[in-house]
Amino acid sequence: MDDRRARSDRLRIREMTLADCRSVAEIRIGGWQSAYVGMIPQAYLDRLDVDADAERRRGYLEKLEKDGGEAVNLVAERSGEVVGWACHGPYREGEVRTEDAELYALYVRPGHFSAGVGRALLQESARRCATAGHERMLLWVLQENARARRFYEGHGFAPDGAEEPFEVDGVMVPEVRYVRALRDAASS
Repeated sequence: MDDRRARSDRLRIREMTLADCRSVAEIRIGGWQSAYVGMIPQAYLDRLDVDADAERRRGYLEKLEKDGGEAVNLVAERSGEVVGWACHGPYREGEVRTEDAELYALYVRPGHFSAGVGRALLQESARRCATAGHERMLLWVLQENARARRFYEGHGFAPDGAEEPFEVDGVMVPEVRYVRALRDAASS
């Protein structure tokens, strides 16, 4: 592979724009439909709609750009294609925002798993949160999502004992909370 090709295949992490909303919706919906089979009711997964999700993202991002906000949306791009998305901000304890950071979402386009996309997005989110003065990052993950749990544990997160279910189509889906100290993330 020549150097030009290697440079064009490099992963680039940048802030999400309105032009990315469709790609992010495809990644999010594809992530749910591939990762959550058997964990989320199939009828719900089958009803997920990329167009509707893209419109919701567009409205959310427009509001965020207009009114300001604390959430940060990042995309990972390789060879001109958006291949991952992460969103982080202050930890939400109900309606209250705490001093901790929260990783709200991290999705990689199916077909791009184990290619460093998730790792790069997680590292950049953690770095930005540490630089903003957050000492810890928390996240919620489906209790049955062994792949995601291994990923987060491999990047320094550990379950802290908190569990909380959410309802999807009348089915309670348990989530567990993970936490990681960010003391070294600002320099990475």
